[in-house]
Amino acid sequence: MDEVALHLPVEQWDGPFSPDMQAKALTALEAGRVIVFSQLPFTLREPERRLLSDSVSDNTRKNISFDPASRTVHGTSLAGQEMTQLSAMLDRFGQQSEALIRNLFPRYAPTLERARTSFRPAEISGRAAAPRKDDKRLHVDAFPTRPMRGRRILRVFTNIAPDSTPRVWRVGEPFPEFAAKFFPRLHRNIPGQGWIMAQFGLTKGRRAPYDFLMLGLHDSGKMDTDYQSTAPATEITFSPGTTWLCFSDTVLHAAIAGRCALEQTFHIPIEAMATPEFAPLRVLESLAGRPLT
Repeated sequence: MDEVALHLPVEQWDGPFSPDMQAKALTALEAGRVIVFSQLPFTLREPERRLLSDSVSDNTRKNISFDPASRTVHGTSLAGQEMTQLSAMLDRFGQQSEALIRNLFPRYAPTLERARTSFRPAEISGRAAAPRKDDKRLHVDAFPTRPMRGRRILRVFTNIAPDSTPRVWRVGEPFPEFAAKFFPRLHRNIPGQGWIMAQFGLTKGRRAPYDFLMLGLHDSGKMDTDYQSTAPATEITFSPGTTWLCFSDTVLHAAIAGRCALEQTFHIPIEAMATPEFAPLRVLESLAGRPLT
């Protein structure tokens, strides 16, 4: 477990963090490890405890999401005051997550982009899903409708389950090994395909060849039953009150059990990294032998 995770004794979302801790965290994060804070809970306000139930979801999607730009919430059955409370809770988690990232990784702060906040109230274990959408299978993150064009996907997670229910992950092999296995079977995009998809509103922006390859890795890995059953993986358990983060486009992960988790997504340009050679873009460009953005 020590090989895939770094545990840090953090108790405050905004620090202060020593230079030594900042350096250790940055090195581990960019190398593809999960950073775990077992003493960093997200504190709920009393009215928010009523939100920790499957009933807050409208069952149209697996996540309830908050968009900080439009301040809209999607995927919930709530309305009125309860909707306001849910929105405030998700926004507060996003703000605290942003403070954590800006202070622990100051080199990311100037270009850090806060994206959507998600709440996953339902229990994962036993939930049926098509293989391509089943997050219980090992995968790297890639967005079908939001091209990243080489930018990194950094995610902060917190277990806010009201009882002792842990969040359980499986963490797989390093990204370069995973990518090398699946790269030969990936389909290449047709010239102009990304532009056409954007013109017809199928994507929010134009996909680069990088985005097609990352989506191919996501889908191919999930769809390969033999790989899912034989791939090397380490199990990590996150108790309630635990916060963790990782570059989810690099860390091969599967969420296999747990409920009531919060998740905040950030986007970071590859130029902000201390070791850009570890980014999926550079790994895939090395395999492809050409630029991918």
